[in-house]
Amino acid sequence: MIKLLFLNKYYKFIEIVFIGLIIPSIILLNRLADNIILILWFITSYTFIIFYYFHKKDRILNILKFSSFTKNNLSIIFIRWFFLSFVIFLITFYFYNDKLFIIQKETPYLLIIIFLVYPILSALPQEFIFTTFFFSRYKDLISEKYIIYMSALLFMFAHVLFINFIAPFLSIFGGIIFARTYKKTGSLALVTFEHALYGNTLFFMGLGYYFWGGSVN
Repeated sequence: MIKLLFLNKYYKFIEIVFIGLIIPSIILLNRLADNIILILWFITSYTFIIFYYFHKKDRILNILKFSSFTKNNLSIIFIRWFFLSFVIFLITFYFYNDKLFIIQKETPYLLIIIFLVYPILSALPQEFIFTTFFFSRYKDLISEKYIIYMSALLFMFAHVLFINFIAPFLSIFGGIIFARTYKKTGSLALVTFEHALYGNTLFFMGLGYYFWGGSVN
């Protein structure tokens, strides 16, 4: 009975609306962005339980799929990242110059902490929710043709809560890149690695300010 409820299409539809739209709206309206990591991990816990018990009772290593760290996959990721990092630098330099290398100027030690914790505390749970969970959970609701773009749209909306233009603007492109990587490889580890590359680059350049809860204050 419980399994039928959680696998019901109507329940899934309500669930995707709640996770993708309602929760970000609540965070936005109540200015809860400072607590985003706690909220993110709460949602991740829920999605992991649903994923594990009702979709893939699999070993964690199989979900991570480290075998996807191939020369070909990494070459594509690094070439794309190198080019887009230059674009990020130009955007920061010309339009947000006051934020360029802001962490290095004000609290350089913080950058090291971000580089170490961001991949695990932020990139990993986001990619589990918006790729691993999303692709498995909603494949019967969203056609394969559109699932990448739906994942990216919800990923973008999740960043509206930071109350600025740059976070959702960059997130829609990031969401498409990450969803495509996951669809191609099925690797949570690889897409988390790619997400962390871009996330840490944003913080290094200065635009990470707009992806931080403190930016709404």
